[in-house]
Amino acid sequence: MEYKKTPIEGVFILEPKVFTDARGYFFEAWRQSDFVQHIGNVDFIQDNESKSSFGVLRGLHYQKGGFSQAKLVRVIKGKVLDVAVDMRKQSLTFGKHVMVELSEENKRQFFIPRGFAHGFLVLSEEAIFTYKVDNVYAPQAEASVRFDDPDLGIDWPIDPAKVIMSEKDLRAVSFREAEYF
Repeated sequence: MEYKKTPIEGVFILEPKVFTDARGYFFEAWRQSDFVQHIGNVDFIQDNESKSSFGVLRGLHYQKGGFSQAKLVRVIKGKVLDVAVDMRKQSLTFGKHVMVELSEENKRQFFIPRGFAHGFLVLSEEAIFTYKVDNVYAPQAEASVRFDDPDLGIDWPIDPAKVIMSEKDLRAVSFREAEYF
């Protein structure tokens, strides 16, 4: 596994070594000792999975305070555009984002530490998205920032009128109104 740093401290793109032959492929998706060596000790406690269709945008979500979550995300089927936004007020990259394409073809993974809002847009007919988290879901601590907030400057490759979102995400606040870490 290759661990690639991004312009935002603590955010990594992981590129696995994929072995293919006539039978298909094999790759090691995660090894704790390598992860600790390159990123640090993150105590993942739960794996989650979602299935979405083209145009679905989930996010930008985060959990506040002690309920914040670090995530290691990847796509099993399809293709998404994944985004992490730095919500750490004291960070030099506060309000900046990292965007990466994750797909069943490239098998990349994206590590997002605590203190970030996270979201993804489905670019394929459907996508199966899976992720590890280091903290449980706490509905009382959840928050969302608008995906199209001009202060964030995220260049989503879709007409905003065609985005499919949950009611909760449609009520998300602007970045300026959000609670920061």
